[in-house]
Amino acid sequence: MYGYDFHRQKPIDEFIADFFCNKLQLVIECDGYSHEIVEVYQKDLSKTKRLNELGINVLRFSDEQIMNDIDNVIRVIEDYIFKFEENSFTPPSIPPY
Repeated sequence: MYGYDFHRQKPIDEFIADFFCNKLQLVIECDGYSHEIVEVYQKDLSKTKRLNELGINVLRFSDEQIMNDIDNVIRVIEDYIFKFEENSFTPPSIPPY
C-alpha cells in the first residue's frame, strides 16, 4: 500500500502480528469473533500495550469490518500513512546567504 511493505504473521517480541510494516512502525490486527472473549480481549490489550512500548502503533479491525466495510478500513490505514508522512517530513535545509 502506497509503496510500504507489510509482512504477514511477523514475530515481534513475544507476539505475532497479523501484518507489520517496519517503516511505518505499524501493526494491523484482524480480529475474529474469538477476540470478543474476555481472556482473548485481555491478551489483545497486553499485546497492544507492549507493542506501543516498543514504539509500534496498532490498528485493529474486526472481521466484520473487513468483510462488510473494507472501504472505511482502507481509509483508516490511508489516514495513518498520510499522518505518518506529514509528521516524518523534514523540510530541506536552506544554506545561509
